[in-house]
Amino acid sequence: MVIPGEQPFYASIAGSQPDADVCRILVVDDDASLRRTLPLVLAREGRSFDECASIAEAIAALEHKHFDLILLDYRLPDATGLDLLDWLTSHEREEAVIVISGEDAIDAAIGALRGGADDYVRKPYHVAQLQRAVDSTLHKTTLERANRTMSQRLRASERLHRFLVESSPDMIFTLDPEGRFSYINPRVRQMLGYERAALMRRPFSTLVVAEDVDRINSLMFARGNTPGESFNIELRLRRNRETLVEGGSESATVSLTGIPMPGSGGRTSNGLYGVARDISERKRAEEIITFQAYHDQLTRLPNRVLFKDRLELAIAQAQRRTGALAVMFIDVDRFKLVNDTFGHAEGDALLRGIAARLSTTLRRGDTLARLGGDEFTVLLPDINHPEDAEIIARKILDALAPPFRLDHGDFRATVSIGISLFPRDGDTAEDLTRHADIAMYQVKRSGKNAFRFFDPELNTHYRERIALENDLRLALERSEFELYYQPQVSMKAARVVGMEALLRWNHPAHGRIGPATFIPVAEEMGLIGDISHWVLEEACAQLARWRADGFEDLRMSLNLSPHDFSRTDIVDMVTECVSRNQLPPAQVELEITESMMMQDTAGVATKVKAMREAGLSVAIDDFGTGYSALAYLQKFPVSTLKIDRSFVRDLDGPSTNPIISAITGIARGFGLHLIAEGVEHAEQAETLRILGCDVMQGYLFARPGTAAQATGWLEAVPQPDLLRRPA
Repeated sequence: MVIPGEQPFYASIAGSQPDADVCRILVVDDDASLRRTLPLVLAREGRSFDECASIAEAIAALEHKHFDLILLDYRLPDATGLDLLDWLTSHEREEAVIVISGEDAIDAAIGALRGGADDYVRKPYHVAQLQRAVDSTLHKTTLERANRTMSQRLRASERLHRFLVESSPDMIFTLDPEGRFSYINPRVRQMLGYERAALMRRPFSTLVVAEDVDRINSLMFARGNTPGESFNIELRLRRNRETLVEGGSESATVSLTGIPMPGSGGRTSNGLYGVARDISERKRAEEIITFQAYHDQLTRLPNRVLFKDRLELAIAQAQRRTGALAVMFIDVDRFKLVNDTFGHAEGDALLRGIAARLSTTLRRGDTLARLGGDEFTVLLPDINHPEDAEIIARKILDALAPPFRLDHGDFRATVSIGISLFPRDGDTAEDLTRHADIAMYQVKRSGKNAFRFFDPELNTHYRERIALENDLRLALERSEFELYYQPQVSMKAARVVGMEALLRWNHPAHGRIGPATFIPVAEEMGLIGDISHWVLEEACAQLARWRADGFEDLRMSLNLSPHDFSRTDIVDMVTECVSRNQLPPAQVELEITESMMMQDTAGVATKVKAMREAGLSVAIDDFGTGYSALAYLQKFPVSTLKIDRSFVRDLDGPSTNPIISAITGIARGFGLHLIAEGVEHAEQAETLRILGCDVMQGYLFARPGTAAQATGWLEAVPQPDLLRRPA
């Protein structure tokens, strides 16, 4: 490294000694014989000689070349040797000079030596004398050059190290044995805002934040400190308040490396050498990362990880004190409505508002956390009675009662709260949170905007539900589903005119399970689409087999889930299956519920219309149980109405059944087919016939049976009584 403004020490060395292996000697004498003789008597390995006859020639040679030694005659034709010595001095040359003179006066020798000559040899001289003078002078020159080189290296090294210390991004300092600053580099001004001069001789401890003083003093003045053995510590140093910018931190966090300096004898400390690196930004980044790892970014509340950590700690403390605690699981009701209607920005604003109100209801020491989405949890340590948790739950419901003001208007938020208690409902964080979650879902099912404590019976129910879900996922793969069929009988023709396909699940452990048990679960799990597709394929294939057996006018009725109509390809799926099995579309009847017709979700009317245009039959199941309106029958081009079993069950006579009379009148008015469900007695069948309903199904004719049983009914003598099976 070259220090700015400085010449490298090796540059001067290179200039003074271009070739260190050759010793160059310049002979300056006007005696030609002497100039020829001297190189012979002074010859040594590694020496080379040049010669000049005058001062002018010598100066010309010196301007182009450096020499190690000049043998200079005192008297020359154009000047004296003293003139050459003056030239050498004025040009700061380093050549050694031995003056050879025949002058007897002592003044000549004194003048030469004062002029810079290294030696003075008087003529006549002995050859050995001259050789000794040359050897001695060259040896001296070598030593001086080595000394100059070492000095230059030391100065350069000092300049380099001073530059490194003074320019270091770290604060570098030394302390005397009493812990006072004896040196400090300029970095202290940028780091702490102090001038170096103001800190000299001041104790280092005056810069240390009070809470860290004892720690650093214990390291700096420990008796066992060995010189050269370093220590490392993180501590905070005070910033100069007079130079502190507005909003700046009053302290800087540094990583300090201290090395005790050796004193006399090398075994005792003679102060301290220290390097302090500012790690304030790194510490802030670590704090941010840590906060983000354990807190929710939207509400700034603890997240799932931190909540679990605090809950586990609270459980351990409660076990030691034989105390109790409560866990609340809070879910915001209808939150999806806000996101879907007003957007996620409004949803985020609502969550922040709810978090703020929840915080106001809690005690000091309680923990409110956001698990994600619209779910919050609360840890209530030191609960003496369940009533304490109940009081807080009521405070939460009351706090959320006022509406939240959003950009698009006010919104009244409610929550469902599940509560579990330690140790009654579990002794681990997982069990308490899970049981509170189960209790919360029970509140959801019971109407929302309330709270409930966990009941062990709920856990049994949820365990059974989970087991059912797991088995249901494998039911299709294991071919555990089966279609049963219930005949639809025409009283006028006294024969079976249709079959309704009914799904059953042959569970390997629980036997046959009806659709009312597992269909809602399949809809929640998102499996209903695959199940409905299987039902469609199986029912169409069975109808194709019956048609091949000669029952060509038989109609197949099957149910679709409301979730099926959210599929964009539902119409194509049905028509493709019907076409592939070579079935007349009108003989495949799809049943939809009256409630689905009323809601018209996902464009149900459009899809029903497409099915009717494709020639398929569409029936409204359980007609009359909802808020039926003639306008919906005009909007939905259905082909069949099915009278619900609840009306048939209470049937006593034609005069006492205005609803059925109205339904039959609607069917006639719109030109729709009519089917009555749940017919169990001959009197009900007769009354329905009188009221104008010809096609019926129910236990009076047959319970749902397998495909083989249904084939037997089709092949039976056309009398309804022959289809009847024991109840």
